[in-house]
Amino acid sequence: AAGCVLRPQASLAAGCVLRPQASLAAGCVLRVMPFATSSSPPDESAGSLLRDNIRKLGTILGDTVRTHEGDTVFEVVERVRRLGIHFQTQAYNTTVAREGRAAEFHKLLNGSVSTRDCVALVRAFSLFSQLNNIAEDVSHICSPEVSSRNFLTEALDAIPAKSQNERRKFFDDFMVSPVLTAHPTEVQRKSVLGCHMQISKLLQQLSSCSSSSSSSLPLSASERAELDDQLRVYILTLWETALMRGAKLSVRDEVENGLGYHRFTFLREVPRLHAQIEDHLGLAAGSLPSSVLQMGSWIGGDRDGNPFVTHETVAQALQAQSELVIRHYLETLHVLGSDLTQHSTLTRVSPQLLALAESSPDISPHRAHEPYRKAVSSVYMRLAATYRSLHPKHASFVSLGEGFLASMMREPTTPSEPYKNSSQLLADLDVISDSLTANGSEIIARCSVLRQLKTAVKVMGFHLAPLDVRQNSDVHERTVAELLRCVRPDVQNYQKLSEAQRIEILLEELKTPRLLFSPFVEYSPETQSELAIFHEIATSHSKYGRDSIRNCIISKADGVSDVLEVALLLKECGLLRPGLSAAGRTTTPTATDTTTTQPMLYCNIIPLFETIEDLQRSGKTMSSLFKLPLYRELLQSRGNTQEVMLGYSDSNKDGGFLTSGWELAKAETELVKVFSSAGIRPRFFHGRGGSVGRGGGPSYEAILALPPGSVQRQLRLTEQGEVIGHKYSQPVLGKLNLELLVAATIRASCSETLACAEDQSRFSETMQFLSDKAFAAYRALVYETPGFADYFRESTIVTEISDLNIGSRPSARKKGFSIVDLRAIPWVFGWSQSRVMLPGWYGVGTAVEALMARDGDRGLDTLVQMHKTWPFFSSLLSNCEMVLAKSDLAIAARYASLVSDATSREMVLESIRAEHTRTCNALLAITGQTVLLERDPRLRDSVRFRFPAIDPLNYVQVEMLRRRRAGDQDPAILQAIHLSINGISAGLRNSG
Repeated sequence: AAGCVLRPQASLAAGCVLRPQASLAAGCVLRVMPFATSSSPPDESAGSLLRDNIRKLGTILGDTVRTHEGDTVFEVVERVRRLGIHFQTQAYNTTVAREGRAAEFHKLLNGSVSTRDCVALVRAFSLFSQLNNIAEDVSHICSPEVSSRNFLTEALDAIPAKSQNERRKFFDDFMVSPVLTAHPTEVQRKSVLGCHMQISKLLQQLSSCSSSSSSSLPLSASERAELDDQLRVYILTLWETALMRGAKLSVRDEVENGLGYHRFTFLREVPRLHAQIEDHLGLAAGSLPSSVLQMGSWIGGDRDGNPFVTHETVAQALQAQSELVIRHYLETLHVLGSDLTQHSTLTRVSPQLLALAESSPDISPHRAHEPYRKAVSSVYMRLAATYRSLHPKHASFVSLGEGFLASMMREPTTPSEPYKNSSQLLADLDVISDSLTANGSEIIARCSVLRQLKTAVKVMGFHLAPLDVRQNSDVHERTVAELLRCVRPDVQNYQKLSEAQRIEILLEELKTPRLLFSPFVEYSPETQSELAIFHEIATSHSKYGRDSIRNCIISKADGVSDVLEVALLLKECGLLRPGLSAAGRTTTPTATDTTTTQPMLYCNIIPLFETIEDLQRSGKTMSSLFKLPLYRELLQSRGNTQEVMLGYSDSNKDGGFLTSGWELAKAETELVKVFSSAGIRPRFFHGRGGSVGRGGGPSYEAILALPPGSVQRQLRLTEQGEVIGHKYSQPVLGKLNLELLVAATIRASCSETLACAEDQSRFSETMQFLSDKAFAAYRALVYETPGFADYFRESTIVTEISDLNIGSRPSARKKGFSIVDLRAIPWVFGWSQSRVMLPGWYGVGTAVEALMARDGDRGLDTLVQMHKTWPFFSSLLSNCEMVLAKSDLAIAARYASLVSDATSREMVLESIRAEHTRTCNALLAITGQTVLLERDPRLRDSVRFRFPAIDPLNYVQVEMLRRRRAGDQDPAILQAIHLSINGISAGLRNSG
C-alpha cells in the first residue's frame, strides 16, 4: 500500500536477505532503512520523538549512501548493520554473545570487505553516530522536563536571604567561570559542526519546539516536505564534506574554533542569564556584578608543553577576541539605533542624553528630532574609532548592513574620539538607559537589546573573555635561574639550592625595585620566550584592560618557590610592584594605584596541583606560602583571595580513578581549613576533562558533590574537547548548561548538610582504605607490570593520534614513549577508543573486594550507606557506572590481539578482565541493581542504542590497524583509521 514500508523480520531464516524484486507494481518502492531499525531505543521510555527523529535521519542517510555510493557499498553497510542488530537482540550483555559477535565481525571484515568499502562503511556509521547525537539533543530540548523545570530558579528561591537587599549581596562576589581549553579531543571540523547546527534547527522546527518559531500553528504538509528536503540537503552536504581536517591545527585555528562558541551562544546567552537572575529576584537591571557568569579561555595562552604558543599567539588570541566582541557591539548598536525612533516632540530626554545626541556627527535632517538615534550614532562612531585604534590593520571593516549607521560610516565626518576603555562605553550606554527610565520608558530600557548590550560590555569589556596563561614550573625555574646567574655572583646554581634557600633569595629580589634583566646579556631562547610572554601580558593590560589577562597558572606546582618564581617574573615586566615596609605606609592602597607603598600584584598567581603527591602536600604548601608577610601583602591587592587549581587528569593517570577522586576531595578539605585559618578566601579552579577518566561527568552533580566549604560562591572549571561542542554549539543547550553551572554553584554555596561526625569519620576511614587498595592495584598494573607500556601502545590508537589533525599540542611532554611522559589526554583517549575505559574504573573492584574480606557484610552495609547519603561517593560511583556501561571487553580483546608479545598480551588482558568483573559486581552490590544503569533507564537506553553504530567502527578500526601495522601503506587505510576515531569519539560523547 502507498506509504507502507517493508522491513526485514526476525523470522527470516539465518543468512537470508530480503531484496527489492522486479515484480513490484510500477511506481512502488521497497525502501530498506539501513540505520533506523538499529537505532530505535530498546523501549518506549526513550520517547517517540527521539525514535522518530532517529528513524527520519537514518532513512535519509541510507538513501544518500545508496544514491551516491551505489548498491555494492550499500549492501556492505546493510550486512554490517544487520549483524549488529542480530547481536543487539540476542542476550547482548552476555560474554558469549559479545565474543560471538566479535568473531563474526572479524570474519566479515577480514574476508570480503575491501579497504575502499571500509572507508565508506566508517563514514556511514560515523555520520550516523553524529546524527544520533543531534536527535538526542533535540529530544532533550523538546522534553517536558526541560520546559517544566528550571534548576536556576529553584536554586535562586533557595538562597537563604530575608530581603531583596540580602539577595543582591549574595551575588556581590559571586563568580562562575567556565574556561574553554584547546585540549585536543574535539575531532569535529567547524564546517561539520555548522551542518550539525542546521540539522538540529530543522529537527526542532519539525518537532514544533524551536525557540525561533514565530507561530504555534502546526506545520502544513508542504512546510514539512520543505523542511525534510532541507534535511536531505544538509545530510548530503555532510556526506560530501571531509569529516577530518586535511592539515594540523595551528594555535590560531584553535582560537578561531573557540570563538565560534561565543558567536553561537555566549555573546547572547551570558547577558540573558544575568537578566534572568535579576528579573527573578526583582533586582534592578544591570545590578549584578560582571563576575556572576563570565567565560574564560586558555586558547592561545596555554603553553605548558606546547612550543607553538608564544607571545605572538597571546597577542593574536586577544586581538581576535577583541575584534569579535567590538563587532558584536557595533551590530547591536545598529539594531538599537533602528529601534529607538522616539521623536523629541513626543518624549522627554535627560540633559545628559541631549548632550550625547548633540555630539553625534550625524547631520541628516531626517533624524534631527530623534535624540536617541543621534545618541546611538554618537556611541557607534566612537566605538568604530575604538576599533580602528585597537586594530589598525583591520580598520577597513565592512559596513554593517544598509541602515542609517552604515550609511553614516561612508560619509566624510570629523573623526570621533576613541573610548579609552570599556567603562567609558558603558557610561554612554547608561546615559541612554537612564534617560529612558527617567522619562516613562523604563520598559524599553529593560526589555530592549540595550540591556543585553550593557551587560555584555560590563562582562566582556573590549577583550571578550579573560585569557589565562599557563606554563610548567620547571620552565619558570630555569628562567629565574638564568636571570639570577647573570646578575648575582652568589647565585650561580639556583636549581641545586634547597627550597628554603630559594625562598630566601626570591623574597630578597621581590622586595627591591631592581630588575634582573639586562639588555646587554644574551639569554637562552627559552628565557627570551618566557620574558616575552610576561611583557605581552603587560601590553595587553594597557591595551584591553587588566581583566584581559588576570591569571598565571603554574603546572606541576609542588612548593612555595614555584609561586614566588612567577611573582619575580611578573615583577620583571611591571606586573608586580614592590612596596615600602608596613611602617612606612601612610595611605590605603587601591587596585589601580601605581604609587602605593604597599606591594601591588596585577595578576593572580595560581598553583596547579596535579599529581597524587602534590595534592597530598598542597595544604602544607599553601600554609607555608601564607606565612610569608610579603605574599600576604600581595594578596591584599587581590582582595585577599587566592585561587588554587586542581588537576583531575594527571592525578588520575598517576594514581587511578578512585584514588584521584579521593585525594582531590581530601586536598580541597584540607585547603579550606588552611585558608580559613589564614583568613584568606579560597577559589578553586577545577581542571576537569570531558571524559570521566579526566574528571568529567555531569557538572551539576559534580559541583554538588564537592567538599563542604569549598564552593564559597566562586567556582572556575575547564570545559574541554568534544564536551564544548556538546554543551555549547546550540544556543538552547548552551543556555541550559550555563544555568546548571550557576544553579549548582548557588546550591553548593548554600548547602550546610553534613554527615554526623561518627558517620563522616567512618566514611573517611572506609574511603581511605578503598583508595589505598585501588591505588596499589592500579600502580601494579600500569607502572609495575613488565611490558605494559608496549601493551598500551600496540593495543590502542595512541600512536595514530599523533597523526590526527585535532590539535596543535604534542601528545607527549618528551620525545620517546613512556606512560610517565605521556599526556593524560591521549592516555584516556586511547583507552576510550579501544572500549576498555580503564582510567574510569580500574581498581574499584579490588578495593571493594578487599573491604568485604576485611569487614564482611558490615563493609557492604557501610558502602550502601555511603552511596545513599554521601554525594561525593554517589557521584563517584555514578560516573564509574556510566563508563563501565560503555566498555566492551570483547572489543577490547580484538585490540589486544594487535599486541606482538603474547605473554604480555595475555597477562595484561586477563588482569583487565578480572578487574572489570570485580568492579561490575561491586557496583551492582552497592547500588542494589541487577544490571548497570538499571535505575537510570534514560541513560541506559541512550548508551545502548548507540552500540550498533559504534561497534562496527571499532571492528573496522582494529582491522585497519592490523593492515597498516603489517606494512600496507595504502592511504585509504590511514583515512579509515582516522575516520573511525572521529566516529567512535562522537558515539561515546563524554567518554571519547
